[in-house]
Amino acid sequence: MNENNNQNIVKPKKKKKIYKLTLLFIVLDVMALACFAIVYFIPSFKSTIVTTALHTMNHKYLAYIFYSQKMVEKVQNSNYSIPVNEEVDLNQVVIDTSEKVRYDSIYDEYILKRDPGNDDYKIIDVDIGNNKGYLIAIYDPSRVHLITKEVLGTKLGEKTIDMCNRYHGLVCINGGGFLEEDGWGIGSPIGYVVKDGKIIWSDGYDANANLIAMTNDNKLLLTVDSAENAIANKNVRDALEFGPFLIVNGTPMTTVGDGGYGRSPRVAIAQRKDGIILFLVVDGSALYVDGATLSEMIDLLMLYGAHNAANLDGGNSSTLIVNGKTYNKLMPNAAKSGGRYVVNGWGLLPE
Repeated sequence: MNENNNQNIVKPKKKKKIYKLTLLFIVLDVMALACFAIVYFIPSFKSTIVTTALHTMNHKYLAYIFYSQKMVEKVQNSNYSIPVNEEVDLNQVVIDTSEKVRYDSIYDEYILKRDPGNDDYKIIDVDIGNNKGYLIAIYDPSRVHLITKEVLGTKLGEKTIDMCNRYHGLVCINGGGFLEEDGWGIGSPIGYVVKDGKIIWSDGYDANANLIAMTNDNKLLLTVDSAENAIANKNVRDALEFGPFLIVNGTPMTTVGDGGYGRSPRVAIAQRKDGIILFLVVDGSALYVDGATLSEMIDLLMLYGAHNAANLDGGNSSTLIVNGKTYNKLMPNAAKSGGRYVVNGWGLLPE
């Protein structure tokens, strides 16, 4: 009698365990089907994965894990950008950053109306894409200078925060690209680096380099040229190589789909017609499915009066330093080490 009672107690427990396992497998199957549907049947996700992967230094293979060569090409043909085919006319930029009584728009007021006690810069929190962004207005363009790591060409990089503090910068962002020797370690800068009118790094002469520069007249120059010619004939004092150029003479780059660069944490530098320099930094996550597209960067910068603007290195490099502290939300990989090691950037430096 007791044995039968014991058996009756054990059997329901086994059935309950089997039921839980069955339920678990059903849930996993549903999740797998959901992931499959997202990867293959949601166009926006497909575009984000392909375009973002193809514009990273070491992770282009991710585009081909889920999709065929034919599908990757189809996505590329649906997401691309067309640069503005004209030279920057710096005569259109007339530096006058004084406070105004009247404003052309609410966005103009956000920029021009100073924070009490701070005539150096203003931070405007913005929503952009599907994340947070930070737009910084810098009122004296003569104080925007290139910052670099101490010794260019060595493997060891330097965090933006350390560069910024070494230059005693008030506000700093990361800048150009660099070779990644082992996927995370830092190699040499890519392209030209110009500081105080001298080329301090180059990969060799390049007449078609995308130069993002500040002139001796304190204007943001975007030019496709060699650094040698830009210094000799275009009055360049500081420059690095990156892109694409987002806005030229008030005309935005044409974008189809997401512009061909995917969605990601991003950084940009711009200048208004009145000379005010804008830094824009956008947060994102390790999955590269949030942040901003280039078209969203352009739209926001145009709202705030950007006349010339260029994209800078984004992703894990995206960093904003304010008064010696990291202001933006770093990507998880970068956050683990307190910031990504980079090679250069732009900073608002002391007078």
